[in-house]
Amino acid sequence: MIANSDGDHLAYTTEPALFTTTFRFEWTKAPLSLNYRMHRMAEAKLVKELRTMMHTKARHIPFMTRCEVSLVWYVNDRRRRDDENPITTMKALCDGLVDAEVVEDDTAEYMLKHMPRIVYVNKLTDTAHFEFTVTEIAP
Repeated sequence: MIANSDGDHLAYTTEPALFTTTFRFEWTKAPLSLNYRMHRMAEAKLVKELRTMMHTKARHIPFMTRCEVSLVWYVNDRRRRDDENPITTMKALCDGLVDAEVVEDDTAEYMLKHMPRIVYVNKLTDTAHFEFTVTEIAP
């Protein structure tokens, strides 16, 4: 415990603060989707671009023993969409975190991945985009 000048006791913790950051991507639709029927070389090129982009953006993130990641797709219309389709985009972004040495691997031992979510947002409030959040969690 620490006491301030008034004699009040202030609690403190010895555990470091957990790190969290959110990356915003101005994509109106997922760059990769389970529904896209691409040639394997075209898909591999796109995966490499996403991994490289995430590697570049994530270089400022400190190393994490474990982390959790989530991908949210904000859309401007209420069309039905399958929540699972952006999983391939999320996988490439997670691989980019490993490439940037933020986390050792993207297996369940090191990374907790949440199912992508699709959220409606009014056009007058915001544009369609993706948000990828990385949060450090206790080992």
